[in-house]
Amino acid sequence: MDVPDILFNPWFRSICGLGLIGAIFMGAMLTVWFERKLSGDIQSRIGPKYVGPFGIFQLVADAIKLLTKEDLIPAKADKLLFVSAPIALMGSVFLMLVAIPFGAIVLNGTEYPIAITDMDISILYIEAVSSIAILGSFMYAYSSNNKYSLLGAFRNFARMIGYEVPLGITIVSVAIMVGSLNLVEIAQAQNPIWFIFLQPIGFIVFFVAMMADMGRLPFDQNESEEELVAGWITEYSGMRFGLGFFAEYIHLILGSMLVVLLFLGGWNLPLFLTDITVLGVILPTVYFLLKVVLVILTIIMLRWAVPRFGIDQVVDMSWKKLLPLSLLNLGWAIVLGLYMGV
Repeated sequence: MDVPDILFNPWFRSICGLGLIGAIFMGAMLTVWFERKLSGDIQSRIGPKYVGPFGIFQLVADAIKLLTKEDLIPAKADKLLFVSAPIALMGSVFLMLVAIPFGAIVLNGTEYPIAITDMDISILYIEAVSSIAILGSFMYAYSSNNKYSLLGAFRNFARMIGYEVPLGITIVSVAIMVGSLNLVEIAQAQNPIWFIFLQPIGFIVFFVAMMADMGRLPFDQNESEEELVAGWITEYSGMRFGLGFFAEYIHLILGSMLVVLLFLGGWNLPLFLTDITVLGVILPTVYFLLKVVLVILTIIMLRWAVPRFGIDQVVDMSWKKLLPLSLLNLGWAIVLGLYMGV
């Protein structure tokens, strides 16, 4: 069996898929540690800064706390929804993992993307299954029978409706330029020019809308502690709380990968580097992951640089600013697509 046959063997791809699941969970743990370490350095928080080497034991302590904390279910909660909500939220993560390429291997001048499956409509599929996370957060809120949780859920819906529209239009703009909804083909089309240079407005709209979809500061109105205690996740404890918290960081990683794949060139490198067998096997994926780390770092830094917006400001930004900009970018993308012969 030659190399291409091994790479496309279902058993090999299944094993790779399990490995990628483990890797994404490890990446989420490192992201949690990095954000807490960075916030500790910025704000002089004792735990993440001094507990263990580089504050790593603070993460271990938090994990032990979540694993051993009593699992409480409110007396008037909808128990079936209460128990099912973390499953729905994590389910969206696993469904997204299926279609996102994590890099590529170049052998003898042929590129083999590292993805569990190669879909013709992968970006459309990801956009669809990511909405399950919104459903999961609503299940968290509604099942709790708590007014603060329900307010957080309604805020989440208001934000989702407002930002999914410009997000989807921006994705369509990229697909029009490439003539494909396949993430692998979109990444490959950015050699040598990244789409951030061809669609700078589209990049800004996508980045802001993606942050709003992930619920990252300054767009975490659904759980703002000063107003809603913890919003949609107020009544949860133990590992049910931990899964909701952990899913947020996995979505952060996957969202950053989408930014790199759609606008920052994916894993594309000059041919003279990938023609060398050892470099072709390792370097494209390392290059891709390095760009993902830089995007994650930017998003984390924004958390400490920008104050939380009010829900009225969030809704106004989506409908009055991002939507017109996304439509303008769509027109520009059509012009580029016609010029490029798509």
